[in-house]
Amino acid sequence: MTQPSPPSVFAPELRKLRLARAARNFPAHDFLHRKVAEDALDRLETVQKRFERALFHGPGAPLLAEILTEKADVGEVTIAGESAAFLKALGTDAPVEARANALPFADKSFDLVVSLMSLHAEDDLPGALVEMRRVLEPDGLFIASFPAERTLSNLRQALRDAEAAVTGGVSPRVAPFVATKDAGGLLQRAGFALPVVDVQPVTVRYRNPMTLLQDLRGMGETLALAKGSRALRRDVLGQALATLDGQETVFEIGVLTGWAPHPSQPKPLKPGSAKASLADAVRGMKGD
Repeated sequence: MTQPSPPSVFAPELRKLRLARAARNFPAHDFLHRKVAEDALDRLETVQKRFERALFHGPGAPLLAEILTEKADVGEVTIAGESAAFLKALGTDAPVEARANALPFADKSFDLVVSLMSLHAEDDLPGALVEMRRVLEPDGLFIASFPAERTLSNLRQALRDAEAAVTGGVSPRVAPFVATKDAGGLLQRAGFALPVVDVQPVTVRYRNPMTLLQDLRGMGETLALAKGSRALRRDVLGQALATLDGQETVFEIGVLTGWAPHPSQPKPLKPGSAKASLADAVRGMKGD
């Protein structure tokens, strides 16, 4: 018997529309995307390897292509994302419109895949990771950056408290984000070797909390859920923004790295194969 598909959380067409509308003024609000692109570049520059065919996916992809250096040693780059209109507006020639969980590329098409600011809007994150593993050739590198669980936690709480106080009920106002503690396991399940997960908090203090909402709109990151929320009342918004006045806003960026398996990669030691025990090492430290 076929199992029913889980209900959708996100609305891909609505997100695509939001991105396309944001493209015109995106450079005025791209600080977060630029930061993750710069971080991806820093990581690439430390890898002593030539990447012949790269896939950059997501709203941050054009920025990474723009700042690439020779030190990163990347050859042909394909740029893809949820909205071709958005990518074209940012100067990308012939972008590929594709969601992360349905990449229109053959197996082992790339030796580098970088996902920037798209995985957090996928219902099927495990499926998206499997897709990105599928298009990587052996010993290919995967890097992904996305907003993680603590992102906009103060905005979420302020809106929830204000709406409950004013109306007696609450609606979703901030999308759920990925829990980084689960990401390492998802990388392994998707077939990546040498998985690494780290978190980079980006803290911003806005003089006017309304600027935060303008940035989210300018990034194309306003709410795009499959099940719509009730219209946000002005008095609720006003009370929430008053709560946020003077607070810092945290964007927690999760970063995943992993490799498509290859025989040349280091292997973990088998249990019991160590030549010295942990107890001996601890005794030695105490004797120093």
